[in-house]
Amino acid sequence: MKQRSSQTRQALVRATAELIADGRVADAGLVNICHRAGVTRGALYHHFPSTASLAAVVYDEARTRAWSFTEEAFDGGEPDAPKRFLVALGAAMGNEKVVRAGMQLASDGSDGRPCLRDELLAMVRRRVVATHQDTTRSSDDVANLADLAVVVAAGIESLGRSDPAWWEGKTSTRLWETMRPLFESAALDRQRV
Repeated sequence: MKQRSSQTRQALVRATAELIADGRVADAGLVNICHRAGVTRGALYHHFPSTASLAAVVYDEARTRAWSFTEEAFDGGEPDAPKRFLVALGAAMGNEKVVRAGMQLASDGSDGRPCLRDELLAMVRRRVVATHQDTTRSSDDVANLADLAVVVAAGIESLGRSDPAWWEGKTSTRLWETMRPLFESAALDRQRV
């Protein structure tokens, strides 16, 4: 019985993530979620007090996953941390509906601000600044590097929604090769300090 309850809960989370990932937050209404999950309204309300609380669980799962791949990318060391992040972001957006859905959600499960996308981009900016702040570069130059990483990540995330080729690793790698000299020169500046 406990296993079946867990399976029902996961089916509801998965259905909600799929509806949002393949459409928009408004598509994850009660009837659509129940239909996609193959459960009754009563089953949904047994596990969640509302569809918003169910969407908040999608957000939590997406946030955990996004934080994990971001930390892994930046803990791997320089100078390729932004590349590892961009490749991981593209892969998650292309292959993980929970992440793709979660990027549109605020922590309360709504499509309000701040959404996970905003939080993730702010985290990436902080990580790039922290990585390059102890260089001979000016704070403006470091901020520009961080902004560049954020703009490229935001572009990959949003452009992939209309053309999934933006989420492919080869796209992130190609973009990184264009940006790499800027980040490598910052890493060399840090070694000189």
